[in-house]
Amino acid sequence: MNANHHEPSGPSRTQRITLRGPAELADALPFMLGFHPTDSVVLVALHGERGRFGGRVRLGIPRSPREWASTADHLAECLVESEDRRGDRPDGIVVFLCQDPEPGETGSRVMERLRPFAQRLRTACGALDIPVYEALCISDGLYFSYCCPDDRCCPPGGTPMGLTGTSVTAATAAYAGVQVRGSLRDMQARLKPHGTTADETQRAALDEAAASIVPRILEGPPGQGRAEVREATLRTARDILRRFADPAAGAQPSGGVAAADAADDALIGTEEAAALILGLQDRDTRDRVAEWMEGWEGTAALRLWRGLARRCVTPYQEHAAAPLTLAGWAAWSTGDEPTARVALGLALEADPEYVFARLLHQACNEGLDPESLRSCLRSERDSRTAAEQPAPASSRRVRTRTAARPQSARQSLRKPGRQTGGDRRAPAGVRPSGPATGRPRSGAPRHGGQPGSRGGR
Repeated sequence: MNANHHEPSGPSRTQRITLRGPAELADALPFMLGFHPTDSVVLVALHGERGRFGGRVRLGIPRSPREWASTADHLAECLVESEDRRGDRPDGIVVFLCQDPEPGETGSRVMERLRPFAQRLRTACGALDIPVYEALCISDGLYFSYCCPDDRCCPPGGTPMGLTGTSVTAATAAYAGVQVRGSLRDMQARLKPHGTTADETQRAALDEAAASIVPRILEGPPGQGRAEVREATLRTARDILRRFADPAAGAQPSGGVAAADAADDALIGTEEAAALILGLQDRDTRDRVAEWMEGWEGTAALRLWRGLARRCVTPYQEHAAAPLTLAGWAAWSTGDEPTARVALGLALEADPEYVFARLLHQACNEGLDPESLRSCLRSERDSRTAAEQPAPASSRRVRTRTAARPQSARQSLRKPGRQTGGDRRAPAGVRPSGPATGRPRSGAPRHGGQPGSRGGR
C-alpha cells in the first residue's frame, strides 16, 4: 500500500473549508494526498455530522477483476482499523476510483468497467456498518458519481473537472503552503530507471561491482572484508554528497524536473553508483548514511538516493529497496511526506520484506513525528564520534564508559533493519546477490498484484 495517511480535513490545522457536492470533492483529492493519484483507489474517512475528513488509504487498482473483492475488503478493514486505533471510528467513507482511459477507451467506458469494483467497495464498507456517502470515478478530465441519481448535477456522460488551481480548495491550499507535486506516475518515474541505452552500461558496472564486492564481504577475513567495503562505501557516498551540496549543483536548471534529475545523474559516475548500490545492501552501512537527514545533508541525500534508485536496472531491481527507503526517510525527515510515502511504497514493491521500509512506511502513514528516529540516529552518531575521540591514558576507563552506545538507541536502529532467518544470509544485512553468487533474486519478476498492493510483491 502506497499511502495510508491521516491528517485534518483542511490543508492546515488552522484553515477550514467546506466542500459542497461531488465536484468539490473531486477537486480536493490531490490536496488531500499531495499528488494527483493515477490508477488508484482512494478511501477517505468522514467523521461527525459535518463530515470532517479523517484518515485515507490509497492502493493501485488491481488489473484483474478477480482481485477486486479481496482488495475492497482489505482496504475497508485497513481504513477502519487505523481509525479505530486512533479512537475515532468513521461515520462514513468517500470512495475515489482514478484511472486514465486505455487507447481507444473513453472516460465513460472506464467508469462502467470499474462499476463492479465501486459496488464491491460499497458493500465492503457496509459490512463494517459504515456507509459510503459518495463514490466517484475520475477519468479523462471528467468525474462520474456512482451514488448520485440526479442527472442535473451528475449526468451519465460525466462532468468536466474544474480548471486546476481555481477552486476554493486550491486557493486555501496555496495560502497554507500546501503543494501538489504532480501526478503519482510522475513522482514514481523520478525513482525508477528510465530505460535508456545507458542502462546496459550501468548493468555491466553492477555486474563487475557484484563480482568484486560480494566476495570481499562473504569470503574475506571475518569482519575485515565487510568493514573495508563499508568504509569504502561511506567514503564514496560522502564525496558524492559534497558534490550535491555545491551551490552550482543545487541550481535548478531550465527544463524542469527532468532536467534537474539529469543534472543529478551526471554527478554520479557509473562505477560509483554500482559500488554504492552494492555497498548499501549492508544494514550497518545503510544505518550510517541514514544519519544524513537534516539541513543541507538531508536535501542532498534525497537527491543522491533518488539518483541511485534510478540506476537499479534489471536484474538489480530488488537492490533498489535500500536507496528507495533512504529516499523515503530523507523526504519524511525534511517534511516532504507525499514523496516519502511514494518512495517507501516503491521500496516495498521492490522488496516486501524490507523491514526498515515497512516500519518507516507505517510510521509515516500513521502521522508519527520523525523526530523520535532522528533523535535516535543523533545519539548513535554522537556515541560513535565520542568513541573515536582520542583520550589521555589516565582517563581510558572513563572514555570507555562514555563511548558505549546507549542501549535504547542501538535497539531502535536494529529494529528497522532487514531481518533474515537462519543461515540464509551469512553476514547480517548483506544481500549477496548478483552475478558473483548466481542470478539475483530480483531477476525473476513477481507475479500477481499491482503497484501498491501487498500481495505479489
